Formats: sequence, structure tokens, C-alpha cells
Amino acid sequence: MVVQAPQSLLHVGNGDVLVDDEKKHHHNTSFDPSAPPPFKIAEVRAAIPKHCWVKNPWISLSYLLRDLFIVTALIAAAIHFNNWIFWPIYWISQGTMFWALFVLGHDCGHGSFSNSVKLNSFVGHILHSSILVPYHGWRISHRTHHQNHGHVEKDESWVPLTEKMYKSLDNMTKTMRFTFPFPIFAYPFYLWNRSPGKEGSHFNPYSKLFTPSERKDVLTSTFCWGVMFCVLVYLSLIKGPFFMLKIYGVPYWIFIMWLDFVTYMHHHGYSQKLPWYRGKEWDYLRGGLTTVDRDYGWVNNIHHDIGTHVIHHLFPQIPHYHLVEATEAAKPVLGKYYREPEKSGAVPFHLFKYFLHSMNQDHFVSDSGDIVFYQTDPKLHNNSWTKSE
Repeated sequence: MVVQAPQSLLHVGNGDVLVDDEKKHHHNTSFDPSAPPPFKIAEVRAAIPKHCWVKNPWISLSYLLRDLFIVTALIAAAIHFNNWIFWPIYWISQGTMFWALFVLGHDCGHGSFSNSVKLNSFVGHILHSSILVPYHGWRISHRTHHQNHGHVEKDESWVPLTEKMYKSLDNMTKTMRFTFPFPIFAYPFYLWNRSPGKEGSHFNPYSKLFTPSERKDVLTSTFCWGVMFCVLVYLSLIKGPFFMLKIYGVPYWIFIMWLDFVTYMHHHGYSQKLPWYRGKEWDYLRGGLTTVDRDYGWVNNIHHDIGTHVIHHLFPQIPHYHLVEATEAAKPVLGKYYREPEKSGAVPFHLFKYFLHSMNQDHFVSDSGDIVFYQTDPKLHNNSWTKSE
């Protein structure tokens, strides 16, 4: 076993405050999160009540109808009021609802929406196409993420760069990847080109992301995406591009911000640096235990408890409406490997400082070692816009 020791989280300046502030809410950092857990995944599974595994399509459809009603009501209200007092309220609210629609489509992709493959595919295509996400293309790459979570080379979402790869990037790419606010607008570009060091597109059925047997599904989703894009272009010609920017464009980018922020915080920004694995040190359980639960306050219910992420990563087939209960049941087994989320106020502003702190120091991992931790590029750290002054 080769272990690359983590750099200290403590830096001179306000970074110390960020770390110490969150430590109050978590386990003692003397605990080694990279140590093999003393339990098996079967023990975690056995601790979760049987009813938590039951997928009720009627409950799932009720959440779908709720979200679609809110989206429709917001559009109607925006058209009715059509003033600059209401538009900012609409943008934030609708962007958040687009994110909620994405999460329901995400559940369809995992098969936790229902036991019906046809229903999952139909609902998933409607929801994801409406917010310009290629359903099957994303579903397959997201499956790869779950199957390889915490693996330096094989993971798919917010994968750490190796030191060699990091040093090969030009300054513009480094800035776009690690300087706020650019990373929270990354998702559409990821769909087209993936991450640095990885080839392929979520729209191309011949991409390296997909097997030959998956090409038909990917082509179907790309077609649905194209139909939605054409509808938006048509509406822009009929209603005007400025109107469509207000009614759809701005909420779309708010949704993208939610998606990038939440998915990043699921795997980064914890007070104690968490491990990434290679080779024989990686297994499904250890990789899944590197994920982090987050509390989003009143948004938890709106985005279907996606912040309850550890159990979701280990058992993505559990419906979202059972995740909180399943997590509570699993905690005694997980012990210190479960990191209790810091409680949020009504709005999760507390997470923003951890996001910036992570962007400021989590830049790359060692080229070698089966257990590695994020390291910091001092030059980028000193010049970063995210540096705490």
C-alpha cells in the first residue's frame, strides 16, 4: 500500500477560521478516513429498514406533479406581473425548480423513481430534455460515476487532476477550473467535452463513454435534446429572444449553478481532507464513504433530499423519499465514517465559504500512490480570486 499524506488544511489567514468553524460540527479530525472500514457493505444494507427499498410510483409521480405545477405557476406569474420587481424572484425560484426537475430525472436514471424501465425512461426524457440534458447520455456517465466513486482515474464527476495533468494545463484552463464563479457554470461544457484528461461527448453515440449496445439509447436522447433546442429557437423567433432569456435562459443558468455547486460539495469542501483511491486500495464501499452529506435548509425538500448523499451513493436504488430514514438507520454501522452535516439556516449560505475554501486549495493529487489527498498549487492559491483576504 502506498499512501500520499494529506497536506494540512490550516493556512495562515481566514482559512483557519473556515476550518475551525466547521470542525465544531464534525468528528475529531484525528480519525483516519482512509483506513479500511471495520464493516462490510452488507452490514450497512441490513441496517436499513426493508420498506426503505420500496419504490412507489404513485409517490414519485406525486412529486413530479408537484414540481410541474410549481414550474407552470411560476411561468404564469412571470407573464402576469412582467416587471423588474418580480423577475429576479422568478429567476431564482424557477432555476431552483429546474434543478428539482433534474433530480427527479436523476432518480429515473437510477431506477429509483419506479420499477418500470419504460416509465423511468419516459419521465426521465421529458424532464431532462426540458432542461437541455441528454437523458441517456447523462444516465450512463452518471452510472459510471457511482460505480467508480472515489477512484482517481475511473470516477466521472469532479474527478481530481493528477499533478502531471494539472501542470500540463494552460493558465486559462486552470483559472476556469479553480476560480469562482467559472466552475459553477461548467456543466453544459462537461456534457459536450467531459473533464480535462477525458475524451468523449454525452451527445455522441460513438463516444468512449458508451458501449455499442448503448448507442441507440444515446441517439434517442440526443434527438430529444435537439427537439427541445428547436422548440426554444422557435419560441425565441415568435416571442423574442429577450423574452425567452427572461423566461427560460436565466433560470436555466441558475439551475446549472445549483447542479455544479451541489455536486461539487458532495465530494469536496469537508474540513478534513478526504481520500481518493487507486488500484487495490479502491473498493465500492471505501469510495462511497468519501462522499459528504450536506444540509440545504428549506431547499432539502424542494430538491428531493439530494444532500443526503452517502447512502444514495452506496445504494442509489433507494427512493429519495426514504433517504433520510435510511441514513438514520445506517449511522450506527457507519460510525465515524459518516460525517454529520452542519445544520443550515433557512438558506444554505454556510456552504458557500467551504466551496470557496476548497476551490482555493483542492487542485490536484499525486501521480502515484494508492491512497492520495488533494494538494495545493501555491502559485494559483496566491493569485486566486477565491483567496480569503
